[in-house]
Amino acid sequence: MTSLDKPTQDAGQSPPDGTDEAEQVHDSRAVTEAALFEAFGGVRGMVETVLPGLLFVTIFTINKDLHLSAIAALAVSVVMLVVRLLRKDTVKHAFSGVFGVAFGVVFAMFTGNAKDFYLPGMLYTLGLALAYIITTLAGVPLIGLMLGPVFKENLSWRTRNPGRKKAYAKSSWAWGLILLAKCAILFPLYWWADTTQLGWILVILKIPPFLLAVWLTWVFLAKAPPPIDVFAEMEAAEKAEEAEKAAKAEREGAAAENGEPAAGRHRRGA
Repeated sequence: MTSLDKPTQDAGQSPPDGTDEAEQVHDSRAVTEAALFEAFGGVRGMVETVLPGLLFVTIFTINKDLHLSAIAALAVSVVMLVVRLLRKDTVKHAFSGVFGVAFGVVFAMFTGNAKDFYLPGMLYTLGLALAYIITTLAGVPLIGLMLGPVFKENLSWRTRNPGRKKAYAKSSWAWGLILLAKCAILFPLYWWADTTQLGWILVILKIPPFLLAVWLTWVFLAKAPPPIDVFAEMEAAEKAEEAEKAAKAEREGAAAENGEPAAGRHRRGA
């Protein structure tokens, strides 16, 4: 059983017998690490994010051929997607990478400006930054919406676990501000720098801001109360309902054996 499969406790619930505080903290951190790894794609997801842009700017730096650079970037994205499909891995990160690169290719081909290969991704980053900030101000931080299902808590953190809601809000603020800072660097360069300068800076800024945001998210969530496993709660409620139905049927069966009239059995069952 993985750390994500282990049942979690309600906020404020005492640890079970035999579980000391250090072990509980370690388990909470392991669950958080596994959830972040799953949500953001891990090392492989980062490679799939960086490689198409790196290939584009490398080829364009060498021969200034927009068509060759764009086709190579799109081709490597498709290859990475096909590899995931063949291995039956999670494809959401590869799919998003293919669509992102395809939009950049189409945009650059349409305008004839190689810098426009990067513009859709930059606009997406700006929109994502605003989404993190706006959803946090609205009381439903985006990180919580993304990670709630991964932690098997869905939206229970909104009303039942204020400590986790606060951690999700801090995390969303971190993502929003980090991405806004990244946009503050890239958009002026889009206007003032040439294609190769913009491309290499984009490649450089792909991973460090992402790792910083993920690390801050881990710090905030590792210190937060454990998630409330709403799936386990639903399963427990279903089992209790089934047990109640079985007990009722058993009572009615016992009454029938004793020759009790049907009306009396129904009154007893009620």
